[in-house]
Amino acid sequence: MVDQNKLAIFILALQKSVHRLGISLFLLTLVIFFLSPELLKAVQEHLSEKLYFFSVAGPFLSHVKLSLFGAVFLLMPWFLTVLWSAMGKPFKMGKGQIFFFVFFTCILFYVGTIFCYFVTLPLGIKFLLGFGSAELQPVISISRFVTFVTIFVLAFGLAFELPIFMVFMGRVGICTRKFFERNRRFAVLGIAIIAALITPTPDIINMGLMGGPLYFLYEAGIIILRVMRIQ
Repeated sequence: MVDQNKLAIFILALQKSVHRLGISLFLLTLVIFFLSPELLKAVQEHLSEKLYFFSVAGPFLSHVKLSLFGAVFLLMPWFLTVLWSAMGKPFKMGKGQIFFFVFFTCILFYVGTIFCYFVTLPLGIKFLLGFGSAELQPVISISRFVTFVTIFVLAFGLAFELPIFMVFMGRVGICTRKFFERNRRFAVLGIAIIAALITPTPDIINMGLMGGPLYFLYEAGIIILRVMRIQ
């Protein structure tokens, strides 16, 4: 019963900000849309890709998707502030604790996206296109390219927030530090599965580029719990 009450408090707190977030996301997407040609050009130059489109609406929809991603990327601190403020109410978290969670989830999100964009994504695309030949030339759709890039960059950013959510679960009593320590082998398995799903290629190098930092963050979460004396 208590858990249902906490869930109701969380949903109610979240609903108060959803409307404003939605309007802000729409307006910022609209603004970025006019800058999206330059944004797409920068991404193409970074990944050295020539793109094509196979439908009349393809380029337009791709610019919309890229603009939406840009808006989500820029508004992520606000999204996280709303999320943690809502999560803090049922668990009676103070403003200092909420600031701690917001600050570090923002940091880890942007570290994850930067790591993906500059390290994993170029290596993954180079690996995939390495199967081309004189007889087999790649013709990449702008729609699939934009979807591919935005989803993986966003997924990496969210995956890198693992230790903060571990600290939160320890803080509110959902999972103890000893639980995380006892289940390292299951964590390794879960991280391997996540790395296989998120990374753009199935090869061991790119999976390692994702799984390695994730396991490091898992251990970091345990260390933080120990330093904060959360059992």
